[in-house]
Amino acid sequence: MGRFPFPIPFGWFCVAMEGDLAPGDVTATKYFGRDLVVWRDDDGVHHVQDAYCPHLGAHLGIGGVVGGAEIVCPFHAWRFDGSGACTNIPYSERVNKKARLRTYPVLLRNRFVFAWYHPHDIEPQWDLPQMPEVGDPEWTDYYSSSYVIRTIPQEMSENGADPAHFKYVHGTDTIAEVLTYDTDGPCSTMLSRQSYVTPKGVEWGKIDVYNHGPGFSRVFFEIPGLVDAWNLACTTPIDDDSTLVRFNFLVQRHASAEFTETIAKAFVKEINKQVQEDTPIWENKTFLPVPALADTDGPIVKFRKWYAQFYADDALVP
Repeated sequence: MGRFPFPIPFGWFCVAMEGDLAPGDVTATKYFGRDLVVWRDDDGVHHVQDAYCPHLGAHLGIGGVVGGAEIVCPFHAWRFDGSGACTNIPYSERVNKKARLRTYPVLLRNRFVFAWYHPHDIEPQWDLPQMPEVGDPEWTDYYSSSYVIRTIPQEMSENGADPAHFKYVHGTDTIAEVLTYDTDGPCSTMLSRQSYVTPKGVEWGKIDVYNHGPGFSRVFFEIPGLVDAWNLACTTPIDDDSTLVRFNFLVQRHASAEFTETIAKAFVKEINKQVQEDTPIWENKTFLPVPALADTDGPIVKFRKWYAQFYADDALVP
């Protein structure tokens, strides 16, 4: 057994940005421990499917092309529609109805392309919110960054329930104060206060974390007089022990465009620095089912109980 005794969780996971693919584009990728093809049909609809043609195993993401609302295999030109059904074999008068591509439900939110993964192909069990700030002229466009990290999504998400580490890993002036931690089905909310060192001295602001399943979170930061910002964070498992995290920051504009740009870049740089500081810990720590906690630690146990629901019922979860 490896460092983490967990299977890949189920839920909505970001597999692309909406603008990554133009209509007619095809790309190969790997998530959930599976080789996938992501393609966009001529009408602009996104599709996510297993990559290998059920005929003789060609990779549809490498050499495959879009024809209308279908993807065409590069090996023998078999065609498959968005539901995964074989629609045409060009050298046969009949199609093979058993030849199907595993197809993943797709959801577009906040300019992200999400695919629903469940090991038993159970249908989506919750929705994701659309943020009104996306595209609002009062807010900037995304400041985006991404990292591939040798850890699992649960370990990264648990950081939010561990306010003490911010002082000792990231050098914050004080330990954040957790005000509330609540769970509601696939959603959890943690509201906290955090001190920031600013040109005006130490200011107390907010870090409010709203999780929507294991793959998408909205984090609101407030530094009074300086920054109001959202980080729309997408965490996608690549395989059993590596994860792609995408950070996408929206910053509320000030009257001065120059001041907005300066503050936004400095803020985003600091949060990205914190990810880089966390990475060597994430990549070298192990999961302890029964941690020896301090009485002032954050809601780690409550977080783990909430997160456990995202593993399939037959999984052996500590």
